[in-house]
Amino acid sequence: MKGLPFLFLVMMSCAAMAQDISVLGEVHDNAAHHRVQAEKVAEIAPRALVFEMLTPEQAARITPEARGDAETLGALLEWEESGWPDFSMYYPIFAAAPEAQVHGAGIDRATARAALEEGLDAVMGAAAARFGLDSPLPEDEQTAREALQMEAHCDALPEEMLPGMVRIQRLRDAMLAQAAMTAFEETGGPVVVITGNGHARRDWGMPALLARAAPELSVHVTGQTEDDMPLPGRFDSVLSAPPADRDDPCAAFR
Repeated sequence: MKGLPFLFLVMMSCAAMAQDISVLGEVHDNAAHHRVQAEKVAEIAPRALVFEMLTPEQAARITPEARGDAETLGALLEWEESGWPDFSMYYPIFAAAPEAQVHGAGIDRATARAALEEGLDAVMGAAAARFGLDSPLPEDEQTAREALQMEAHCDALPEEMLPGMVRIQRLRDAMLAQAAMTAFEETGGPVVVITGNGHARRDWGMPALLARAAPELSVHVTGQTEDDMPLPGRFDSVLSAPPADRDDPCAAFR
C-alpha cells in the first residue's frame, strides 16, 4: 500500500509523456516554471516544439549551429527586443530537445492589427471556421474573457478595447493549435507546446480549439501556478512554484 502513491505518480508521468501533444503552461516571468518545462521536455523528448513566444518567421531563422549557444540563438531571434522575459529562462527548453523542430505560433503587430480591423477571417482564411473563429463566443464566455483581460491590465483598459483584446486572444489560441497540428503532421509527434496558462486552459484555450479541429489527437495539459493559488480554467494537472520576485505591475497605473 505504501508504494501506491509513488506508482500512481509514475503512471501519471508516463501518461503525460505518451500524449501526441503536451501543452506546458507558465507564468511568463517565473524562472521555476521554465525549469519545470525544460525538465518535462527532456523527459518527453519531443520531435517538435511550439512556442507562443516566436513568430513563424523567427522560428524559420533557427539553425542547428545557433541552437548550441544561448547568446547566439537569442541574438538570432532578436529576443531582447521581443518584450518576453530574459532568454536565459527559455534557452534550457530549446537545449532540452536539441533535435526537435521548432515552430512559432506568435503573431506580430501587423497581424494583430489586421485581426482588429478586418476580422479573424482576414488572418486565418478558411482555417478560421475550423477553429470556430467564424462564430461569436457565447455571451457568458465573452463577458468572462473581457473581465479577465481587464484584470490582467490592472483595470486600466477602456472598456471599448476589451472585445478586441479577446479577439486577439482567440487568434493566438488558434495559431497555437494550428502550429501544433502542423508540427504533429510533419513529425508524427510527440509535440510540446510552450505557452502561458491563459492559452493552455482546456475549457477555452488552445486545447479546446485543438479538440475541435483534430479530435483524434491525444493531448495532456499542464498548468503552472504560484504558491498553490487556483488557476482559472481546466487543466489535466497543475504544478506550483514560489512566486517570482517582481515589482507591482499595476504601480504605474496608480
